[in-house]
Amino acid sequence: MVHGIRTQDGRRLAVEEYGDPDGTPVVLLHDTPGCRSGVVPREVVTAHPHIRFIAYDRPGYGGSDRLPGRRVADAARDVAELAGALGLGRFSVLGHAGGAPHALACAALLPSRVRRAAVLASPAPPDARDLSWFDGMAESHVEEFTRALTDPLAFAGRLAARAADIRRDPAQLLVSVRDGLTDSDRRIVSTPAVGEMLLRGYREALRDSAYGWLDDDLALLSNWGFDPADVTRPVLLWHGARDTFFPAGHFKWLMNRIPRVRPVLEPDAGRFGALEALPAVLDWLCAPPKQTPKHIPKPTMP
Repeated sequence: MVHGIRTQDGRRLAVEEYGDPDGTPVVLLHDTPGCRSGVVPREVVTAHPHIRFIAYDRPGYGGSDRLPGRRVADAARDVAELAGALGLGRFSVLGHAGGAPHALACAALLPSRVRRAAVLASPAPPDARDLSWFDGMAESHVEEFTRALTDPLAFAGRLAARAADIRRDPAQLLVSVRDGLTDSDRRIVSTPAVGEMLLRGYREALRDSAYGWLDDDLALLSNWGFDPADVTRPVLLWHGARDTFFPAGHFKWLMNRIPRVRPVLEPDAGRFGALEALPAVLDWLCAPPKQTPKHIPKPTMP
């Protein structure tokens, strides 16, 4: 079910709910670029009938109004308003890649509302001390972020052109980042369920403009508005050791910064390996207090 929510400042947020309306609520924070429909494959939803999935388009994507100059921390405000409009009590959050810092923001800034947070394939903040932020990153990603930092106006024009190409052929996005995909990533995105979900999500995310993509990149590259060290809720931090979009150095930095962290570094996985980890991650998110599913991988220290 897709519907719109009006924020206090008058913006529209496009929200989609699926799963059990009376189930355990999990709010999903999508990738960059992405939208509400591109987080959890349908087969994973079907296998977790006890969960109420709640996803929304971040500002500027899909059916959500833009919020120029937004920071990562602003996601907590939008999620709080979303939760209030839907009558949620406490809930968990799950974010993948570009959505992962936004999930951390919710855990840091909404401690009385968020039970647990799953943070998958996340970047570290750009001002992370003692981290070489670009070290090990795919060339295409380095180029994208460097353009965003050095010439935002030209970068915005380039994203607009790419978005127009992707609207015509969503598969172009995966082609453009092929140097960052591992063999395991290619296998995962070539499966019908995942491939269809991603392509449908890219088309919807960029249907009107590239503003969401632009604002996401600029937010990830600027001060996030909170410190991961301030997260007091339990966090499952998952990362693929072969991820070249946000390399494992980002995982190590976050692992040492977040207080109540359960780190999992999957040795043979890349960026999209997070999708295969989702069943166990969702079990952990929805486990009763003081109970952890036995099939969650043990913490793997790099």
